[in-house]
Amino acid sequence: MFYVQRDAQGQLVRVEAAAYAEATETLPADHHEIQAWYANEVMETSLKQLKQSDLEMIRVLDDLIQVLTSKGVIRVTDLPPAAQAKLMDRTQAREALGGLSHLIDDEETGLI
Repeated sequence: MFYVQRDAQGQLVRVEAAAYAEATETLPADHHEIQAWYANEVMETSLKQLKQSDLEMIRVLDDLIQVLTSKGVIRVTDLPPAAQAKLMDRTQAREALGGLSHLIDDEETGLI
C-alpha cells in the first residue's frame, strides 16, 4: 500500500511507502498509477546517470585525442572540420583553465 498526494488536476505529486501528513489517499502497489510513477522515476534516474556518464566520457575522449595527437598517432586534420573546430574550442577553454591537470583525481586507480 502506498500513500499518495495529488495536485488540483488529480495527478500524483508524491508517493511514499510510509504515511505522511499531506497524503490524501492510499493505492495498492499494483495500481497502474503507482506502476507508472515508479517506472517514470526509474527512467529519470537512468537518464540522469547516462547524462553524467556522457559528460565523463567526453573528458576521456578529449584526453585520448590529445594523447594520440601528441604522440603523432593521429593528426587533428585527420578529423572532420566540425570535429576540428570543437576540439580547438575545447582546447582553448581548457588552456584558459590551466590545461589538462586535475581532470582525473589522483586517487583514481585502474584503467579507463
